[in-house]
Amino acid sequence: MGDEYYYDDNQNNISYQCPNWAPVLSFTGIAMAVAFANIGAAYGTAKAGQGIMAMGIRSPELLMKNIIPVVMAGVLGIYGLIVSVILNGKVTRPKNGGYTTFSQYTGFAHLAAGACCGLCALASGLAIGISADAGTRAVGAQSAMAASWKKMGFTGDSGVQVESSGDSLFVGTVLIQVFAGNLGLYGLITALILSQMDYSCQRD
Repeated sequence: MGDEYYYDDNQNNISYQCPNWAPVLSFTGIAMAVAFANIGAAYGTAKAGQGIMAMGIRSPELLMKNIIPVVMAGVLGIYGLIVSVILNGKVTRPKNGGYTTFSQYTGFAHLAAGACCGLCALASGLAIGISADAGTRAVGAQSAMAASWKKMGFTGDSGVQVESSGDSLFVGTVLIQVFAGNLGLYGLITALILSQMDYSCQRD
């Protein structure tokens, strides 16, 4: 797997020839971006769905209101798709003679880009799923508690729970989802920057 060199008699110098295994690095980065991003999206969707369904038993009117975490988790898979399409378009095919112009430098840059996007999206999906599961259950419990307090006649200064109906916890839950989703966005931005790092080597 070492670098390959050949001697150029005309210009009296040593030129660099790309190894044929370099594109494997880029394809590995593409696979990592798609696979890990979708694993994170799947976990976030499933975990958030558990909390939403549990909350919907007591407070079905809040079901569609608390669907935001599922949408944010699904976006993570799109991040991996975007990065994989960009990286795939930058992989060059071997030319006549069987040698490739795709360098190790570009391959490792693509590998790092795929790893950044995929692993950041995975971490984001874990954060979204766990926080959404707890958050939606709390919102539903607070809303049900407020409704029961109103039925018992507690109003006015009896407590903020009567007036909130879950809104205060809902705002906090949404903010948590936003910051958890930003983790995947950071990985996407870094991956886009790394995808621009390329070097092409070819036989003169």
